[in-house]
Amino acid sequence: MNLTILRRPAFWIFAAALLVSWALPAHAVRIKDIATFSGVRDNQLIGYGLVVGLAGTGDKKDSVFTLSSMKNMMDRMGVGVDASALKIKNVASVMVTARMPVSAKPGTRLDVTVSSVGDATSLMGGVLLQTALKGVDGKIYTLAQGALTVGGFSASGKAASTTKNIATVGIIPGGGIVERGIPFEFNQQDKLTLNLRVGDFSTAQQIAERLNGAMGGHYARAVDATSVTMDVPPQYRNNLVPLMASVENLDVSPDTAAKVVVDEKTGTVVLGRDVRISRAAVAHGNLQITVQESEQVSQPGPFSQGQTVVTPQTQTNVREESRHLMMVEGATLQELVDGLNAIGATPRDLISILRTMQVSGSLHADLEVI
Repeated sequence: MNLTILRRPAFWIFAAALLVSWALPAHAVRIKDIATFSGVRDNQLIGYGLVVGLAGTGDKKDSVFTLSSMKNMMDRMGVGVDASALKIKNVASVMVTARMPVSAKPGTRLDVTVSSVGDATSLMGGVLLQTALKGVDGKIYTLAQGALTVGGFSASGKAASTTKNIATVGIIPGGGIVERGIPFEFNQQDKLTLNLRVGDFSTAQQIAERLNGAMGGHYARAVDATSVTMDVPPQYRNNLVPLMASVENLDVSPDTAAKVVVDEKTGTVVLGRDVRISRAAVAHGNLQITVQESEQVSQPGPFSQGQTVVTPQTQTNVREESRHLMMVEGATLQELVDGLNAIGATPRDLISILRTMQVSGSLHADLEVI
């Protein structure tokens, strides 16, 4: 080899890039994108509150729980009112929800979602009054309050109405303030568990081997198809953040079972990368049968003393597309797509073809209909 080429920086840059490409597995993704860590999770909060300031789009007068809530709120504020005198067309009863990370501390702001539970027609322009959000243990963790942001609108008249998106659901960005933290000491763990979003034994074993290779010891092991446990190395005890930063960015090649997902409502068909079809001959043609009913009236001549007779007539028309047998085989996803396109079927026809091929044993994948 020419030594001049070896001295060029561009050669060594190319060589380094080539080595990196060999080291990384094909279709590699980060562990953080396919798994979650034990203890690193969100907690769901919920509360009941009132939205005020609506322009006549609130609950109707027969909403008993809204009237009761308004009466109780006024009583707590020292304002004595008669429940029958309250007008609630500018008020709406709502459920308030939020997701609180386990690392949230008092003072952390959270986004909250506000949803109408009565017969209000729109929450646009409303303001949520202070609402306590509770966890599954019944304790208050967050207080929410503020003006709503609604991504839709609704307007109506006596003869027509128009609606865009959903006007009875809104959000308050940063509207929740954490008042109580979740008692969890992340750095005190001596063992971590990785939970795969999609269970697969091959992927779990691959993650365990990748972790052991990166840490230089037998620290990780696959427990089942969705869990990998890892002992914390001694140098990371009471200081898990550097370990988590290293582990979550390791690359693996997830392996999943072949699957075909079909949405019959929209005619959507999604085929996974590992879907295969054995050699099969397929003929697909639409059959259309039209039945048309009509009546023919027979009118007798004058002074013939005959009777008018109605004779029903039925016309039947059958139209069937003539399609030839097509050989379909898919060793790769591209070959599979090309073979199915050669049949000339629409997405909805394709659903019937895939179902039939699965029954015949030609489709080597799990067919899931949603």
